[in-house]
Amino acid sequence: MRTTARLLTGSALVVASIGLGAQASYAGDPGSLEIHPRTVAPGDSVTVSTQACGKDGRGVGDAGSLGAGEFTLRPGTHKDFAVGEFTVPAHTRSGTYGISVFCKNGKEATGDVTVRGHHAPSGHVKTGVGGSVGPDTTQIAAGVAVLSAAAVGGVLLLRRRASGTQGG
Repeated sequence: MRTTARLLTGSALVVASIGLGAQASYAGDPGSLEIHPRTVAPGDSVTVSTQACGKDGRGVGDAGSLGAGEFTLRPGTHKDFAVGEFTVPAHTRSGTYGISVFCKNGKEATGDVTVRGHHAPSGHVKTGVGGSVGPDTTQIAAGVAVLSAAAVGGVLLLRRRASGTQGG
């Protein structure tokens, strides 16, 4: 009985501490800047939010370190959050860049965004295999012949089994 009580008490304490930790991390520091996504590629849009601007939720963001310039913060859909957005310029090199927000209430919030390479290329990749080269009629004919032989062999096998079961 004591072992069960200890296990239940320990489990309850673990669950409570995890729950409190999650609450604290969600609330965040009012002077911090939430950046989503935190890792981006040139051309991506970045959303920035903070509680530093208070209920008015207005301010100006500065993404000049990566060449995006200033952006506006407005009240967001979540209570007490100011939200802004900017686009990472196409010429931005890989690295970590500081982003700042200056609120109308005089408070400031900062955070970092990491730029990683460029987007993956789109379209056909000319590797010499698969669909990147024209159809090879010899290979297509060989494939059809193999499939046909398998089909004929399967039919003959099924006929032989069917005729063998009737005679027995």
